[in-house]
Amino acid sequence: MARMAESNGKADFIRARSDEHKEERLSQIKEATAELFRTAPYAEITLTTIAEKLGWSRANLYKYVTTKEEIFLEIASEKMAAYYGALIDAFKKASGRPASELSKIWADVLDANQDYMRYVSYLNPVIETNVTVDRLAAFKKKYYDFANDFCALLSGTLNCSQEAAYKIQLDVLFYASSNAVCCYKNPLVQKALKKIKVVPPKMDFFADMQDFVSMRLAWNERNS
Repeated sequence: MARMAESNGKADFIRARSDEHKEERLSQIKEATAELFRTAPYAEITLTTIAEKLGWSRANLYKYVTTKEEIFLEIASEKMAAYYGALIDAFKKASGRPASELSKIWADVLDANQDYMRYVSYLNPVIETNVTVDRLAAFKKKYYDFANDFCALLSGTLNCSQEAAYKIQLDVLFYASSNAVCCYKNPLVQKALKKIKVVPPKMDFFADMQDFVSMRLAWNERNS
């Protein structure tokens, strides 16, 4: 096991020497980053705050990653696999179901993977701008493999082209990612609204997504 030696009350970093230990270190980095992202805005998370969360120096963190976007891309990749895996499994079981049931099934999966939607909202404008081409290519290949597998299933379920199915799943993904990081959830926005005595409408992620998916499927049916 990779380990930390104790010296003067602080953890001394011992560099991993094997692939197994390196993977363990990377898992620790991803876990710490994901934990920070649950409570802090993306902009406030830096390599310094990640290193502090781990009890490492920033220099030691640099032995494994170069940018925080690399870490977020790896986390997003794992969450993406969970989302599409659940979506494909759910739709395989839902073959022949009416659109009203499909919208609920899809909303269930979105709700269970709401955390992934937060990562999606930062992918194109931020995370994908500061990683290597090789890392991004691997991530994009994984995304298109999952998306194409799901869209092949969706096109058969809806009796539409795979191109139309891809547009549907992309619209749903973008709407869900926007909903997941709605400004009303920002603590600073909440304080500002309280200051001006404005009460925003209540939000229900599952209900909102079910309504949107239902409308999107209905639109496809009318225009196919």
